[in-house]
Amino acid sequence: MTEMIIGFIIWSLVGCVFIFIGIYSFFSQKAVGFWANVKMFEVTDEKKYNAAVGKLFCAFGIVFIVLGLPLLTEQNSGWVLLSVLGVMFEIIATMIIYTMVIEKKYRKIKGKNQ
Repeated sequence: MTEMIIGFIIWSLVGCVFIFIGIYSFFSQKAVGFWANVKMFEVTDEKKYNAAVGKLFCAFGIVFIVLGLPLLTEQNSGWVLLSVLGVMFEIIATMIIYTMVIEKKYRKIKGKNQ
């Protein structure tokens, strides 16, 4: 039982890291990048963009922690598959939300006066 609790605590700490990244995004002075090692595009409103990205990261962290709850069940439980598949779909959904909603809304279009 102790191993399962330790596993869930570690899982939750990873989720908390995403929540802290989201909180940091809210207070950042410049536009926060979402993708690793990619040059950040120009945004129309940095404050609103950072708030949207912050909400996305915080929501990701909270859902990540909730998806870790099956780790508290007995060992070799089929419920752990819910955590694995759930995180996979959560990551895909997060990328889609960022690309289709946030980036589309806040990306400054070159050549267009705003």
